[in-house]
Amino acid sequence: MDIGVLRGILTATILVLFLGIWVWSWSRKRRQDFDAAAALPLSDDTRPPNNVMNKEQSS
Repeated sequence: MDIGVLRGILTATILVLFLGIWVWSWSRKRRQDFDAAAALPLSDDTRPPNNVMNKEQSS
């Protein structure tokens, strides 16, 4: 087994991993989770972050 065969095996392994992640991320089961995560920056925050509250309480 020479370096060319090892590089081919590594390339094929990375390709299979990439395709697996791609299929997982575009599956219908994950769509609701990703849609919810995509909407997070647009959500209305009614309370300040925790670090702001901690600074006010310690003063």
